[in-house]
Amino acid sequence: MENTNTGSIIGIDLGTATTEAAIFKDGKVEMICGFSGSIVTPSAVGVDESGNLVVGDKAKAQFVLAPERTAIEVKRKMGTKEKIAMGRQSFSPVELSAMLLEYVKRYASQYLNEDINRAVISVPAYFDDIQRQDVVEAGKRAGFEVERIINEPTAAALSYGIDHLEEESNILIYDLGGGTFDVTLLELFEGVLEVKASSGDNQLGGKDFDERLVRWLRSRFEEKHGISLEGNIHAMARLKEQAEKCKTALSSSEEETIRIPFLAEKDGVPLALEETITRSQFEELIGDLIRRTHDPIQVVLHDGKIEKEDLDLVLLVGGSTRVPLVSRDLEEFLGTQPKGEIDPDYSVAMGAAIQAGIIAGTVDTDNSIIMTDVNPYTLGIRTLSDYSDDYMSVIIPRNVTIPVTRHQVYYTAAPGQSAAEIEIYQGESRTASRNHLLGKFTVDGIPAAPAGEESVDVSFSYNQNGMLGVSATLVSTGKEMSISIDMMGAKEERTDVTQWKASPFAGDYRGTVRRAEKIMKQLGQETGESQDEAARELEDLIYQIKKAVMEEDLDEADYLEEEIRTLMEEL
Repeated sequence: MENTNTGSIIGIDLGTATTEAAIFKDGKVEMICGFSGSIVTPSAVGVDESGNLVVGDKAKAQFVLAPERTAIEVKRKMGTKEKIAMGRQSFSPVELSAMLLEYVKRYASQYLNEDINRAVISVPAYFDDIQRQDVVEAGKRAGFEVERIINEPTAAALSYGIDHLEEESNILIYDLGGGTFDVTLLELFEGVLEVKASSGDNQLGGKDFDERLVRWLRSRFEEKHGISLEGNIHAMARLKEQAEKCKTALSSSEEETIRIPFLAEKDGVPLALEETITRSQFEELIGDLIRRTHDPIQVVLHDGKIEKEDLDLVLLVGGSTRVPLVSRDLEEFLGTQPKGEIDPDYSVAMGAAIQAGIIAGTVDTDNSIIMTDVNPYTLGIRTLSDYSDDYMSVIIPRNVTIPVTRHQVYYTAAPGQSAAEIEIYQGESRTASRNHLLGKFTVDGIPAAPAGEESVDVSFSYNQNGMLGVSATLVSTGKEMSISIDMMGAKEERTDVTQWKASPFAGDYRGTVRRAEKIMKQLGQETGESQDEAARELEDLIYQIKKAVMEEDLDEADYLEEEIRTLMEEL
C-alpha cells in the first residue's frame, strides 16, 4: 500500500481479550469509541449463520452459541502457522487479526470523520521478531501503514510519564493482560523515559486464570453427574463464559455462585451446574500462575542492574492486575506496594496514541517526554567455536538501549578460505540454529592465506524504527557487503514446496518428514515458550528439507534429515 504520510495516526492496543484505539489531539489523548459507543472492542471474530463476517461484540456474543464459528484469543497464536477453524474455513492468526484491525480502522474513521490509514500498534515486550512481523503484516492487510510497533509496557509508561515530567524515579511496569505478561524496568529523569530492561511470558495471562476455573467447574460437574464433557465444545464454551464472569466478580466479592441451568444431558435428562467458589479457593487455583511472574521480574532487575529496594514505583497494567492476589503477591515479593496510577485497561492504547502523536508532530516534543527503548532479544551471527560450527556469537546483547551500533572482528577458520557466509540470528540459545534466522549474505574475494590471518569486521546497527543494518568488511582489502533487515515487517521469501513429493528422491525422506510433521502438530497443541520454540524450529527444518529435495541437493537433504532426527530425539 502506498504511504502518503498524511492524515492522523492512531494508537491501537491489539489485546488478547480486548482491543482499544486512541488518538492524541488538542494536547491530550482521546479514546476512540466503536460502532456500539463503547471504547472496548472484544478481540473476537466470527461468521454468522449466513456466512457473514462478525467482529467485536457480535462475535463475542455468539461464541457461547456457536464456538465452532468464532475465533477468540488469536493473539496467542501470532508467530505460528497454526490454522484456526471458523465455520467451514480455516484462517491464519494474521488473517484473523487483520479482520479485527480492519474493523478498528472503520470505526476510527467514522468516529474521527476522516479516512484513517496510519497507526502505531502495541505488542508485548517479549514478542519476538516473527510475532512482531505478523502484527505488522496484519496491520498492512487491514489497510494501515504501520508507523511503529511499540512495546506495551513502554506505551503504558508513556501514558504515565507525560504527566510526570519532573519526576526522577525507577519504575517497574507490571503488565498482566488477558493472554500475555510483560515486565519492564524504566528510569524517568528530567523528561527522559529510558527503558532499562524487558522480560516476560507470552503464554501467561487472565485467560489462564479462566482455564483453571473451567477445569475446576468441569471436574466438579463430571464427578457429580458421572459423565464426561470431553468433545462437548458448546458446554466448554459456556463454562468459559461463566468462568470469566466469576473471575471478575471475585475481584470485588468474597464468593460467587455459578449457575448454568442446562450444561449437558445424560440419558436424555438435562443436567444443571451450580457451584459456589470463594475468593480464597480461586486464589489457591491460580497462585502458581502469579508466582510465575517472579522470574521475569528477577531478570529485568538483574539486567537493569538495580535492587528491588531501589524501585520508586511499581505500576500495574492490564485487566488481570485487578485480581487482588496480584497486588498482595507483588508487595510481598518486592517490598513495594504497587500503584494503580494509570488506567490498567486503556493506558497501553493511550501510550500508543502518544507515540503516534510524536510521529505525527501533534505532541510538543520541546516540552514533552523523550523515550528510549531496548532490544528484547540477543542478536548475533553463526560462527565456529571449538569443535562446533553452530555457535551463536553475540554482537548486540538483549536489553541494550536502541539505537545502538556494535561490531566484532572474526578470523578465517580454514587455510585458503575464499568466502565467509554471514548468518544473522535472534535469540538466547548459544546454538545458532536454535534461534531465529533473520537473514544472510556472503563476503567473497578473501585473499588466499593461512587460517586466522584474514579477518572480517562485522557491524550491527539497530535503530528505533526497527531496522537492523548488518555490514561485513574484509579488513585487508576494504571490500564491504551489507544487508538491511526490517525487524518490523520484512520476511524471508520462501519457495513453494507443496509439490516436493513429485521429486524422484522424495521417497527417501518421506518417513522422516511425516514423523516430524506429526510431532510438530503435537507441539502446536501444547502451551509454553519451549514448545513454541521447538515447533518453529522443526517447522523450519521441514521446509528446508523439502526445498532441498525439490532442488535435488541430496547432501543438504541428508544433513537436514540428521538435524531433524536429532531434534526429534531431544523432544
